[in-house]
Amino acid sequence: MSVDDVREIRAADPEAPEASEGEASAAAAPEAPAAAPSRAGTWAALRPLLLRLHFYAGVLIAPLLFIAATTGLLYAASWQAEKILYADELTVDRVGATALPLGAQVDAAKNAAPQGEVTSVWPAPEAEDTTRVIMESPGLAEGETLTVFVDPYTAEVRGKLTTVGDALPLRAWLSEFHSSLQLGEFGRNYSELAASWLWVVVLGGLALWIGRRRTRRAALVVPDRKASGRRKTLSWHGSVGVWIAIGLVGLSATGLTWSKYAGENIGELKDGLGGATPAVSAKVGGAPAADAGGEHAGHGTADGAQAAPPTPADAIGIDGAVAAARAAGVTESLRITLPAKGKGYVLKEQDKQVPVHLDAVSVDPADGRVMDELRFADHPLAAQLTRFGIDLHMGLTFGLANQLALAALAVLVMFMVVWGYRMWWLRRPTKDRTLSVGRAQPRGAWRKLPVAVLLPLAAATAVVGWFLPLLGISLLVFLAVDLTLGFAASRRSKAL
Repeated sequence: MSVDDVREIRAADPEAPEASEGEASAAAAPEAPAAAPSRAGTWAALRPLLLRLHFYAGVLIAPLLFIAATTGLLYAASWQAEKILYADELTVDRVGATALPLGAQVDAAKNAAPQGEVTSVWPAPEAEDTTRVIMESPGLAEGETLTVFVDPYTAEVRGKLTTVGDALPLRAWLSEFHSSLQLGEFGRNYSELAASWLWVVVLGGLALWIGRRRTRRAALVVPDRKASGRRKTLSWHGSVGVWIAIGLVGLSATGLTWSKYAGENIGELKDGLGGATPAVSAKVGGAPAADAGGEHAGHGTADGAQAAPPTPADAIGIDGAVAAARAAGVTESLRITLPAKGKGYVLKEQDKQVPVHLDAVSVDPADGRVMDELRFADHPLAAQLTRFGIDLHMGLTFGLANQLALAALAVLVMFMVVWGYRMWWLRRPTKDRTLSVGRAQPRGAWRKLPVAVLLPLAAATAVVGWFLPLLGISLLVFLAVDLTLGFAASRRSKAL
């Protein structure tokens, strides 16, 4: 690397630490014909490329990240908000001594909504909670169900709401707003694009921040309060980024599992590695089958209810099915799917907070025999980790603490975006008034990379771009625009 190269890097990043006399001498010295590049030389060549990538990704993708953080903050708050907004439906006025049979509660719900067809029942998980009777009803949109809330002690119907899985109207709306901005399938591209670039921005920024703070470890995680101007903003941007990096990469990874294009690739990869989520078999005399929906049936909702017309062979009733499941060790809060013709009851635990309880059994409606059982501990490790990651993303795993952590991450992402744009503004030229913001990093950084680094990096980028299609397509667009601008600038300079 020449002295001019070093000067170009310093000019591109005025906040970079000054080169020592030894570094300058090493840069001025002729390059040795080494078989492999040194670590310092590779980083010096890679750093300008990372700066340019971080700059473009930050400037162009940051608005999407800000929107995702804002909608995510609202979603994180919705868990507690719906407890207040729908308190009448969710809780009883007075806890009784003994709950009525579940069958009597279901009958009360049927009387209150005779047009509906019961598909599943969620018995009251706590003494003060109501029982939810979920129905398919005419006039509802795809994925929506009618939920009737019944007092388990009096069979009084406390209310009826249109729901999506376990999400009541407020959280269901905010969930869709977070994932698609209420724009349908097209809107899902925004959240997939944001999640696809989030980990790139985070890891690239982390590498740049660590790389420039080699002699001051404390400065990695503690903002410099003595700094001013752009240095102060950069200090906050970098040190806060270190603290939240793991959380943001986790949100990126789990968010991509819900995405349209990358989500399909992730699902195929997981299934190919033997990590498909198993499902308990409900077929009378059948065998276990793979879960067609898996964990990705819907963002912000529990497993979707499936249409299940009642079967005349139901001799034990829903209370008998619950008794059989309890005897089989399925003891936590339940979600009961009613039997269809030729199928039995499916009773699943739905306690997703740590320690999770997600065991399931199927029960023959004719004689109460447990036909199949599936313990969460027997799920493949990949399926368990996927379930755990998704529930963390949704704010379920650790309850209120989980939701507060997500809210804090969302707020900090907003600050990170604002700090990034502020640095761009503060880096604007003071003499060239034609530019109101800072220039991008110089082009051609990739040419300085050693071939031993460039080729694997290009191959890895191609693979990632194929696996995360919106990342790959947007990167190609960035490159096309950049090449066009570079060509135009070159033509102008030659004309002068």
